[in-house]
Amino acid sequence: MKFLPLFFDLKGKSVLVVGGGEVAQRKCTLLMKAGAVVTLLAPDVKAELESLVHTQGGHVHKERYCDTFLVSKILVVAATNDPQVNVQISQDAQSRSIPINVVDHPELCTFIFPAIVDRSPIIAAVSSGGSSPVLARLLRAKLETVLPATYGKLATLAERYREKVKGTFTTINQRRGFWESVLQGQVADMVFAGKDKEAESLLISELDAKQTKIREKGEVYLVGAGPGDPDLLTFKALRLMQQADVVLYDRLVSQPIVDMCRRDADRIYVGKSRSQHAVPQDEINQLLVKLAKEGRRVLRLKGGDPFIFGRGGEEIDLLADEGVPFQVVPGITAASGCAAYSGIPLTHRDYAQSVRFVTGHLKDNSANLPWAELVHPNQTIVFYMGLMGLSIICRELQQHGMNPETPIALVQKGTTKDHKVVISTLEQMPADIQAQPVSAPTLIIVGEVVSLHDKLKWFDPEAHS
Repeated sequence: MKFLPLFFDLKGKSVLVVGGGEVAQRKCTLLMKAGAVVTLLAPDVKAELESLVHTQGGHVHKERYCDTFLVSKILVVAATNDPQVNVQISQDAQSRSIPINVVDHPELCTFIFPAIVDRSPIIAAVSSGGSSPVLARLLRAKLETVLPATYGKLATLAERYREKVKGTFTTINQRRGFWESVLQGQVADMVFAGKDKEAESLLISELDAKQTKIREKGEVYLVGAGPGDPDLLTFKALRLMQQADVVLYDRLVSQPIVDMCRRDADRIYVGKSRSQHAVPQDEINQLLVKLAKEGRRVLRLKGGDPFIFGRGGEEIDLLADEGVPFQVVPGITAASGCAAYSGIPLTHRDYAQSVRFVTGHLKDNSANLPWAELVHPNQTIVFYMGLMGLSIICRELQQHGMNPETPIALVQKGTTKDHKVVISTLEQMPADIQAQPVSAPTLIIVGEVVSLHDKLKWFDPEAHS
């Protein structure tokens, strides 16, 4: 994060703008819209700009820059066409710890102006950190199309009743539940339709019937986070990630996905790796029940799909026994995501008419798998968690009749910026992995479909980073 997005309260505050042209006028207009008292400094000032500043109660000085004008200013904007002056203003402001923006020179700035979507009191701001202002403006244009102007009215209505709601509901979870029902329900619909009075009446009636709104019991959301790429999340997964009060996540959930959860939600890492459990499974199950019974909305975020080698069934089994409400949101399982991003179709009319998912996590280095069933023509086999047992897998498949030249792929951290594919044969793969080590999580794909990788591969991890 190059810049931390902040919102300044400029109402009645003194701000200095150096420059007298069109750029300075744009900045003055924005600052005065936020309530700032602008002091404009430039030898030559456009008549229209001078009139604008005077009209809004500001001051115009038709002089060259001097650091004495920095006195009592809380913000400075340099909008001149003289590079040396801009540098001097930046140095002077920074030496006094005054936030400074030098237009089109992010290297001289301690703050930047974002592209703004104004739905006052709702403000959405987009920034590229100064790297591409045009891209930021394009993104703002997209936001303009999906944020109706009436969102401002909805926020204003909520603001009027904020204290009353705060006094009505005793806990933050109850207040949050009430506001979510209001802001996503009929009240919001009426505001968007221009029925302001009807919307306010409905809000009041819902507040009066508060006993029906208080959430005494929480709920658990068992959500599949997919194999790693945040773009593969479902709409429902993202919605619940933004609603949850507390998040339990494991090591297979990529950090960019964890970062998309509601920022003020409590986060509990319950990651498990081979022979290392941050929190034992039984304790995870009990924790889900405990948190939900406290009235909290609990997000259990799991890599891939929770019902495919994700132990999701075990977790909701106890929830059902305890009478805790829950929802299950499927995710793209690692087999599907990793194969697709590697250009390996799991089924293909010419190579494989079936696919089988198998856990490759071999307990105590044993090989207790139905190997004879796996060695079947026209079938793709996908091994989850098979990296530690790779040599055993390759050996047993060959010993049970699979051709040593059968193609095999090992996919590391599929769909992410660390996506890596190693292609070999059953006979050669153990040696190849010794020569080019990979790190978990990995997925193993065995079958003739692997031979299509070179032709069908499309995903470029570097472009994705």
